[in-house]
Amino acid sequence: MTTPNSLIFPFTAVLGQEELKNCLILTAVDPSISGVLALGDRGTAKTTIIRALGQLLTNHGLGMPVVELPLGSSEDRVLGTMDLQKALNGDVAFAPGILSRAHGGFLYIDEVNLLDDFLVDVLLDVSASGVNRVERDGISHTHAARFVLVGSGNPEEGDLRPQLKDRFGLATEVRTIREAAVRAEIARRRMLFDDDEPSFFHQWSEREEQVAQRILAARTHLHSVHTPPHVLQQIVEVCVESGAVGHRAEVVLARTARAIAALAGREEVTRSDVIFAAVPALQHRMADGPGTRGASASSQVKLTAARVLGLRAA
Repeated sequence: MTTPNSLIFPFTAVLGQEELKNCLILTAVDPSISGVLALGDRGTAKTTIIRALGQLLTNHGLGMPVVELPLGSSEDRVLGTMDLQKALNGDVAFAPGILSRAHGGFLYIDEVNLLDDFLVDVLLDVSASGVNRVERDGISHTHAARFVLVGSGNPEEGDLRPQLKDRFGLATEVRTIREAAVRAEIARRRMLFDDDEPSFFHQWSEREEQVAQRILAARTHLHSVHTPPHVLQQIVEVCVESGAVGHRAEVVLARTARAIAALAGREEVTRSDVIFAAVPALQHRMADGPGTRGASASSQVKLTAARVLGLRAA
């Protein structure tokens, strides 16, 4: 493990928001799940959690950096453009943009629901193909751009285009914690970190290592996990009965359930894996998803999955 010069609050020290943390871990195990959408209240550690996971993975050699795409970024900054310094010397060369740096990692967009339409169109195109093509200013360049798309925001400030929402494999609502004791502990940990970052980071280093090893073991084990035909059939039935829009739903649900099984060290996907994966995989693919009446969507998915799978809803 390496310790960076500038520390981010440790991933394992974040109290609460377990569903968001679990969703991000699952995409670190299997990036083909394709992304996480976290909508909810301001000041609930969404950005901290995402940056902290990138730090954890990087520190332990798991190689998935977090690259941020700021609102209002220019097309050149996102896609890449001509290298002006080399152009002054008479050479035509490509200067990589944000999409190039995000390849193999996380592309994080805060306030994703406020993203300019032209950037939404870019993300839809690149996320579908996994390739960024730049044809402009005398430059013709193509490079791989496969990343886990992570978006956060407050739905009260604007709606997310349905086409972009569908590109996020998983979605979760992030709400303000109401328990006074938990909030007091959150404040205590934050002050300890701010007072002495290296010391606080060291206190959590063992837990950071444990999470990193779990992710590494699950990655190694992932493709040996078997999804029985009857479980795959149940996955399709859950998607149909939940009213999920589009056919991406069953693929994401199957991949997420497999990642859950891999994290648990199992050889086969179980019905329990499916029911735990169903809410984050399906609730934003319904008419009422995170940011509108997500609680009702979440409950509907959970009850439907439990009925189809013959299990009691958790």
